[in-house]
Amino acid sequence: MALSSLLLSFCSPKKQEKAADFCQLQRYAEANTALIQRPVDSNRIVLMGNSITEGWSTASPGFFENKHLINRGIGGQTAVQMLGRFRADVINLKPRAVVILAGTNDIAANNGEVTLEEVRDQIQSMVELAQANKIQAVLCAVLPAFEYTWSPDKDPATQIPRLNFLLKDLAQNAGIPFVDYFSPMVNGINGLDPHLAADGVHPTAEGYKQMENILSPVLDKTVPGWRE
Repeated sequence: MALSSLLLSFCSPKKQEKAADFCQLQRYAEANTALIQRPVDSNRIVLMGNSITEGWSTASPGFFENKHLINRGIGGQTAVQMLGRFRADVINLKPRAVVILAGTNDIAANNGEVTLEEVRDQIQSMVELAQANKIQAVLCAVLPAFEYTWSPDKDPATQIPRLNFLLKDLAQNAGIPFVDYFSPMVNGINGLDPHLAADGVHPTAEGYKQMENILSPVLDKTVPGWRE
């Protein structure tokens, strides 16, 4: 079985009923169909992520007035769910690049306990799938968080920097850009100040503006025509 088929088979349409669409393949199915029917955009960039990515379009809609940016964030998702929908929400759209932001919900144990190395490996699989399909992968650091209100027994202030160390090393070994949201945004307790994230996790409009200022120069080098 091909690598991509092996990695994605557990979230195939035939298994959706049993898994209650664990990967939420239906979330963007209609939008994806419409996008695929349009002419291929040689500057298309897919943003793959969780609620931090999903909420970006609402909190900072001006950024997504750029026709090349496609938001494929789904709130609450862990890396394994993103991996399961990577073909439907990224590869099939034939983007020039994919920006991957994943990991905070894994640390929160949204789908059960996982090790940081397991999270890294799932993200690495997304990177490898992108590269196998000639899509430029851009890997992002997980944003700071001091605590999770929905998972108060976890320790993101310690775990996120450890995961980011693994992700930076992954990016270097894979020869892909690494977008460091963490260092410019973190406060003295390894969290986010209220003006950047009112709940300490999900960015405000100002928080997203900082992310845009960090990401945009990387996209300028990766997909030079994305602003056009």
